[in-house]
Amino acid sequence: MKTDLELALECVINIYHQYGKLDLLNFNDFKTLLTEQAPTFLGYRNKTHSIFKETDLNKDKELTFEEFTIVLAKVTDDAHRIIHKDDRCTPDKD
Repeated sequence: MKTDLELALECVINIYHQYGKLDLLNFNDFKTLLTEQAPTFLGYRNKTHSIFKETDLNKDKELTFEEFTIVLAKVTDDAHRIIHKDDRCTPDKD
């Protein structure tokens, strides 16, 4: 039997493949993924373009799964702060 973490990781991988094409996410697919799959945790951040640009390490205008894991780390940190109502969880200003 898989652990909760193993199930969560499998879910993340499946969601990435659901939205990506040929193991890559372009900006529109990325935005749709985050809008549909993480609206609660993206509500205040709402900077999908800057997140995409920042995590597209090789600047090819597509995110590999490895690059996408950087986004997951940011969203997970935001979710952690929101869930715990951390005072440091305030909107970023561009």
